[in-house]
Amino acid sequence: MHLGFSYVGLIFLVMLMAPNLLWTKRQPQGYKDYVNHESKLLLAFERVGEALVTVLVLIFRDFNLSPLSPWSLWLAGSFLLMVLYELWWVRYFRSERTMADFYSSILGIPVAGATLPVIACLLLAVYGKNPLLFAAGVLLGIGHIGIHLRHRREIQ
Repeated sequence: MHLGFSYVGLIFLVMLMAPNLLWTKRQPQGYKDYVNHESKLLLAFERVGEALVTVLVLIFRDFNLSPLSPWSLWLAGSFLLMVLYELWWVRYFRSERTMADFYSSILGIPVAGATLPVIACLLLAVYGKNPLLFAAGVLLGIGHIGIHLRHRREIQ
C-alpha cells in the first residue's frame, strides 16, 4: 500500500455522491417513516464504513491506473458495477420514486442502490491490494445493505 492521492478514488466518490445529492431532493414517498426506526448497530456500521471508505479511496495511489495486467480486470469490474449503479439511479429518478423503486433490484442484484457500490468498493480494494479498504467495505456493506434489506422487508 502506497500513500498518495488517488484520482480513481475521486472518480468513484463523485460517481457515488452525485446521485445521492440529487436524491436528497427526490426521496421516495414515506421514506422518513422508515428511517426513524433503523437499527442503531447497522447505522453505526454504515457510518463508520462510509467515513473509512471515503478517506481510504483518496489516500492510496494504488487505486490509480497501472499498466494492463490481470489485476486490471478487478478495476474494470469495479468500474462496470459503478456504471450499473448510475443506470440504477437513472431508472429510480425516472420512476414514481416509491419505496419499492428505491429498494429495487437490477439484473437480479437485490437492493442494487446499496449492493452495487459496496461490491464495487470491494473489487477496487482487491485491485489496489488494500486490505484496509476491503475491511472498510465490509463494514459499509453490513450496515448499508443491512439497512436497505430491512427497509425492503418492511415495505413488502
